[in-house]
Amino acid sequence: MIEDLSAAEPPAPLPAEPPAAPAEPPAPLLAAEGLFSVSADAAHLNHGSFGAVPVPVQRAQERLRTEHELDPDGFFADLPARIAAARTLLAADLGTDPDRLALVANVTEAVAIALDSLPLAPGDRILVTDHGYGAVTQAVARKAAETGAEVVVARVPLDAPDEEAVREAVLAAVDARTTVAVLDQLTSPTARLVAGPALLAELRGRGVTTVVDGAHAPGMLPAPVDPNADFWFGNLHKWAFAPRATGVLSVRPEWTGRVRPLALSWEHDKGFPGNVEWRGTCDYTPWLAAPAGFELLRALGPAAVAAHNTALAAYGRRALAERAGLAPLPSTPGVWMRSVRLPAGHGETEAQARALVAEVWRRLRTRIAARPWAGGGVLRISAQLYNRPAEYERLADGLAEVLKG
Repeated sequence: MIEDLSAAEPPAPLPAEPPAAPAEPPAPLLAAEGLFSVSADAAHLNHGSFGAVPVPVQRAQERLRTEHELDPDGFFADLPARIAAARTLLAADLGTDPDRLALVANVTEAVAIALDSLPLAPGDRILVTDHGYGAVTQAVARKAAETGAEVVVARVPLDAPDEEAVREAVLAAVDARTTVAVLDQLTSPTARLVAGPALLAELRGRGVTTVVDGAHAPGMLPAPVDPNADFWFGNLHKWAFAPRATGVLSVRPEWTGRVRPLALSWEHDKGFPGNVEWRGTCDYTPWLAAPAGFELLRALGPAAVAAHNTALAAYGRRALAERAGLAPLPSTPGVWMRSVRLPAGHGETEAQARALVAEVWRRLRTRIAARPWAGGGVLRISAQLYNRPAEYERLADGLAEVLKG
């Protein structure tokens, strides 16, 4: 059963994010020249969905694959120890303890493990928000149906001006029956901080178990694993320069003994995290290469990368507002994605949002993300080191024509 507290939200004038987006875009980071192999024949403004693996990390994974094929038996014999070593390096970059961290394929897998480890019962309420990622929300709905729990959807207004307003909107949906909250750290469609430290501390104080979707946090936020989160998971292929199929699941110590892996393996009796990580004859080279992504980020300078990407995302949103007339949505400072509101009648359904993404690709050779929303969909852009200001300007100019039909 799903109790939806959201409502149709008509477009409205939205406050500008202070400080205002720069009039001039940031200069390219010279050290990043030639780092990515994305095609120059298109504008890839959707890094937040699938990422792009830097060339040095691609080569690190290629070396591991070659090693694997030269001696498959020997490679697998040493794998548990090598995975543990990679996990230790990644834990240091994520600001957490390697004993409470497990490597997984992605957030979709991690949320399944977390939900399967929770003792839910009829009458329990699971809180989500209307900004949540679709696959995660669907996993929550399935778990609720299996256990007799209810899903409560908290409405967070698109124009919520700051983190405090978001926190208040979430807490307004919490009651005595709320046992679990599944919340985004940074929302996928709207680039907003939801599960911030203050909210997680408040929920912990109320006895609510928290499951935090930190898909976009690794590489973008310093030390993203909040100690108050009972379960926290993130993807490393988006902003941490890792190969795809690399995610992490962090679990508070009181839960590690109750974690139920998706599959029972030869490492099961050793407990968490090895019982989650080992799944037989799989390709583990993305995990072993993942530390090279953080190493590259350190070499480039995390502050320089963050300053470039933050400023470029803000510039892109400004271009969409000024050139295409789209309403800029508030966003969390320091995030490398931005969102704008589409006009009424555009992107209001899943079919309309998908059609818009396809049409922008067909006519403008540009990759974007769009999320359906009643009263006008949400369009999201990302910024990464390989992007240039002219790509956002061309999108804005072309999108104005696309929306005219």
